[in-house]
Amino acid sequence: MTGMRNNGPIALAFNALVIGFMLAPLLVVCVVAFTPHNTLTIPTTEFSLRWFRAVFAHSDFVSSFWNSLRLALCSATLATVLAVPAAIAITRHRFPGRDFLNALFLSPLIIPHLVLGVAMLRMFALVGGTGSFGWLVLAHTVIVTPYTLRLVLAALVGFDRSAEQAALSLGASQATMFRRITLPMILPGVTGGWMLGFINSFDEVTMSIFVTAPSTVTLPVRMYMYATESIDPLMAAVSALMIAVTAAAMLLLDRVYGLDRVLVGRA
Repeated sequence: MTGMRNNGPIALAFNALVIGFMLAPLLVVCVVAFTPHNTLTIPTTEFSLRWFRAVFAHSDFVSSFWNSLRLALCSATLATVLAVPAAIAITRHRFPGRDFLNALFLSPLIIPHLVLGVAMLRMFALVGGTGSFGWLVLAHTVIVTPYTLRLVLAALVGFDRSAEQAALSLGASQATMFRRITLPMILPGVTGGWMLGFINSFDEVTMSIFVTAPSTVTLPVRMYMYATESIDPLMAAVSALMIAVTAAAMLLLDRVYGLDRVLVGRA
């Protein structure tokens, strides 16, 4: 609030315009989702839940939603399991290849997902993993691990180890110290990283197009496939539901960890 009061009227107006420009397409999609008509129109006289009911009556979309939910849960959890020990090793130890390991974990942030999708497709074809849900989880874990790792690294930077040293001096084992001292203290970062990985996995479409099979099609991929064949308001309804799910997840992330800490690193 102090920063907002320090801004002049021109800066506030510019910020408002930028925010409005970014949110306008989302708001239009949400409004169109309530149209009772068969075409993409903005309702003016009446609103209807017709297309939301159509989404839940469409078995392909329902099964794709559950695929995306299971995939996001599995990949975010696996990414967190990998990120926590990796972050501890990177922040607390000096060893040959430390910088390379850090760069390797964060590299999916700079590699286009289109390139990753083609590479994953080729690899899955070579190992016979095409169409497997387990290999799809592995692919998503690769692209969401950097998000989880960054938050865990942020939680470990500047970590006061005096409580750990006290526990060790009193006879606690390394496992007990981690379970009862370290993990509770970095839990906000771990939880925030898991949720950020979940959101990115659930919304991923570019790479998923290459590595999904008919039985493992995710919701974003299903939406892309449907959009190439039809332009009815069903897509607007699905998009509105995804916006609502993502907004709820971001709100929960803000409550648990704080979006200011996630996005700008504010303590």
